[in-house]
Amino acid sequence: MRFVLGVDEAGRGPLAGPVAVGTVCVRKDFDIPTAFPGLNDSKQLTEKKREKLFELLLERVVADDASYHVELVGHDVIDKRGIVHAVRRGVEKGIRKLLPEPAEGKIWLDGALRAPDTYEQETVIRGDSLIPAIMLASVAAKVTRDRYMTRLAERYPLYGFERHKGYGTSAHYDALRAHGLCDLHRRSFIHLAEPAVVR
Repeated sequence: MRFVLGVDEAGRGPLAGPVAVGTVCVRKDFDIPTAFPGLNDSKQLTEKKREKLFELLLERVVADDASYHVELVGHDVIDKRGIVHAVRRGVEKGIRKLLPEPAEGKIWLDGALRAPDTYEQETVIRGDSLIPAIMLASVAAKVTRDRYMTRLAERYPLYGFERHKGYGTSAHYDALRAHGLCDLHRRSFIHLAEPAVVR
């Protein structure tokens, strides 16, 4: 085994936008905590700290110490096939891209995530706060998705995506009641959450 991969997702619960599945690959002997001081579950970090850690990851990619992939699986797939299918698709694509030969590494996954059966793998509950490779994947997924939603806010200025990133905040529901749904919204999520906003 030459490599270790971490896998985590961000954006499972929002009302709009994609789910992001982050996969990070490093050599087996690479010391992630030393290279990424202050690393933790992305939800426990400030936006500024996440951005700093992500920039460190990009530097490590340039130095050929690490590689990463974030698969954004869109709202249309989520509505058609469900969030579990969307996340599974993102997990598989990221792993196969970074580790095409299963025998070359081990996969660490957060929560209930699973890699394809051909890979050596371990799923850890709350792995995003326990396993450094998963923490780093969590940061990559969160930062990539947040940046994506901020860019989309320029195309859809009525909804405030740059602030809530598509999550179901009161401001987001106010915008939905005022303007209805846009192309980015997950119809299935909103119908379940608050049917009155669906037009």
